[in-house]
Amino acid sequence: MTNKKWLAPILPYLALWAGLFFFKSAWFALLGFHAAILLALVVMRPVVPFNILFKSGYFKWVLSSVLFCSTSGIGLYFLWGVFGVAKDLPVQLVLMGLNSTSWIPFIVYFSLVNPFIEEYFWRGVLGNDARGIHVGDLVFAGYHAIILWGRAHPFAILFAVIILVSAGWLWRQISRNDQGLLAAVLGHMAADFSILLVIYAMTR
Repeated sequence: MTNKKWLAPILPYLALWAGLFFFKSAWFALLGFHAAILLALVVMRPVVPFNILFKSGYFKWVLSSVLFCSTSGIGLYFLWGVFGVAKDLPVQLVLMGLNSTSWIPFIVYFSLVNPFIEEYFWRGVLGNDARGIHVGDLVFAGYHAIILWGRAHPFAILFAVIILVSAGWLWRQISRNDQGLLAAVLGHMAADFSILLVIYAMTR
């Protein structure tokens, strides 16, 4: 990684922190996170073409990624009680602007837009061909700890970060073998949608 690549994740981390803990707004956190990534990309001027997001050499990778990642929400549903989710989570979400009116648009935007931005950034621009765990996998997983902080038991947060390191590694390996990011994007989309759907259902 060049120096710019090492510094690039700092902006999204700061934007996410500001959105969640300073402005206390889920929408501000999400849009700020995306804006920070786009700003980082402008500064970095990556040579990775955007059409890599829609490339897949083998349909089996797309199907496998979607089917496997769709289980994320199922796992969260059955482990909800084990994760020590904060009892006031429904109140926290409302205070962050996720009410009956905004939840559905949030899920739609998060599920359809976020995977493209994140996969291009984390796996496309900051990606690596290493077969083992790479620092980029850790950085990708780490920002989720900010999201979960104060909303789940610390051991659950650690477990989630470990799972997300594995997810980052898996999407990176799929992208390397598939010569494109489509399988990772759609798998990420399936994971985001299934997880948000469970959170929405469990906090109503």
